[in-house]
Amino acid sequence: MRECGLLNLSKMPVFQNKMYPDRLSALNCAVGEITLVQDHLTGLIHNAAFDPTLLVYDEYYQNEQANSCFFQAHINDVINKIEKYFTDSKVIEIGCGKGHFLELLKAKGFDVLGIDPAYEGSADYIVKSEFSSNMGVSGGCFVLRHVLEHISSPFDFLYSIKQASGGIGRIYIEVPCFDWILEHRAWFDIFYEHVNYFRLSDLTQYFGHVIDSGKMFGGQYIYIIGDLATLNLNNQQMKINRVTIPNVFFSGLDILKTQTNLTGKRVIWGAGAKGATFGHYARLSGYLLDFVVDINPAKQDKFMAGSGLEVLSPDAALEILNDGDQVFVMNSNYLDEITLLGGEKLTYICIDK
Repeated sequence: MRECGLLNLSKMPVFQNKMYPDRLSALNCAVGEITLVQDHLTGLIHNAAFDPTLLVYDEYYQNEQANSCFFQAHINDVINKIEKYFTDSKVIEIGCGKGHFLELLKAKGFDVLGIDPAYEGSADYIVKSEFSSNMGVSGGCFVLRHVLEHISSPFDFLYSIKQASGGIGRIYIEVPCFDWILEHRAWFDIFYEHVNYFRLSDLTQYFGHVIDSGKMFGGQYIYIIGDLATLNLNNQQMKINRVTIPNVFFSGLDILKTQTNLTGKRVIWGAGAKGATFGHYARLSGYLLDFVVDINPAKQDKFMAGSGLEVLSPDAALEILNDGDQVFVMNSNYLDEITLLGGEKLTYICIDK
């Protein structure tokens, strides 16, 4: 058997970063099944039950993190790598989101092109479309930041980029690190939007020539810069390590059981995918949360998929929260920023610790 089963999850909200205008539509969001398996030939971990027709990326999809100083520092790290390895080349970012990263590259003097069906702006260097190899995009170097984990046929997608480039150029790929997810028992990082999960040991074997690779963002992300001419997913020399998900992987859910009798408000800080997944499981566990806090204005005064929780700005939240109220921090990378905004009166709980 080519694939081995790892994990089954039922009735998961298909979108984690899509915001809803009211609580009812958030509670009644589309759901799907997760059947996590590993391909023994390529090492790829993916959701075999994934149905791409359930996902339509539009202007309601909000995953921009540039409001965070910590994330801006990460973006600067990525730009430094682009400057080092992508000199004198046109940079084509597939899945450019709101275009923030391209704006920064353009300010650095790069010739840029963005492609994204959910783009909301009017920049003439961004095409509001899905990528395809026959759309007239060729040459240059390609950037895939947190895109490949959303693509149901990632290897075909990479080959289409190679075809578009004429079989030359370089590609920067950045995705979440599945090894980090396992090591930190980050059950909240398994969700429907991500059909694929990658390990650095697998990703580096997809290219005959890897220019640079490593971990970023506190180990949560992995990246690779590969030579597109050497993309080879039929490499018979691949050494694949089998994945096992430990029995204690979901032990972090116990925090919801042990906190149920406490008084005071309980809120999530971070309305991204981790927060949406945490809120979904909290609702299923009968653990009542009050609302969500997020610094992204595009998410504020809207509602989160699965849980139906409203998202408030930090200022609005702090008018409601009292001494000792619990704040579940979705990503400890942002803890310093959050405590700076929230002050010392709140009780902070990092779910990835």
